[in-house]
Amino acid sequence: MMGGPFYTVKLGRRDGLVSRASRVEGNLPRPSMTMNQLIGIFASRGFSVQEMVALSGAHTIGLSHCTEFISEIYNYSRTSPIDPSFNRRYAEGLRSACADYHNNPSLSVFNDVMTPRNFDNAYYQNLPKGLGVLKSDRALVMDPRTRPYVELYGRDQKAFFEAFGRAMEKLSLYGMKSGRRGEVRRRCDSFN
Repeated sequence: MMGGPFYTVKLGRRDGLVSRASRVEGNLPRPSMTMNQLIGIFASRGFSVQEMVALSGAHTIGLSHCTEFISEIYNYSRTSPIDPSFNRRYAEGLRSACADYHNNPSLSVFNDVMTPRNFDNAYYQNLPKGLGVLKSDRALVMDPRTRPYVELYGRDQKAFFEAFGRAMEKLSLYGMKSGRRGEVRRRCDSFN
């Protein structure tokens, strides 16, 4: 629907019978993590740096809550109210969009300011321009381990789509249960 790539999703996956918010911390990447932490969390699950950058491309659609980046656009440091990795004009727009975040913590902005409703490679094209909303997004273009993939996917949408599809297929198999462990759900968002 959004114009992204096709990839195979295997049916019959067995999902766990326990779901607790307390198990999330340390198991999912956070926007505030350093690049070493992000690479480490993906590597601990068997994903390469390239696969991590490809999966980050999912940020070409969707939203981020202002609370995830507010400290980077207000009072960032003693010398600058805004994180200098942001495009200044973009950061000012984010400040305006998030101005009421104290009263409305659900305020959100698009992850991809240029083509928010299209699954495309504009996300990668935005990053060198300082147009990544999350710190972890902007860090991708600043780190020498990840920048080559940002540049590749920014200039070659087909390469991004292929890499994203392969990484999503791999992700869908991660931690898959077998035998009597778990259940094949009738609805993916609830236990049977």
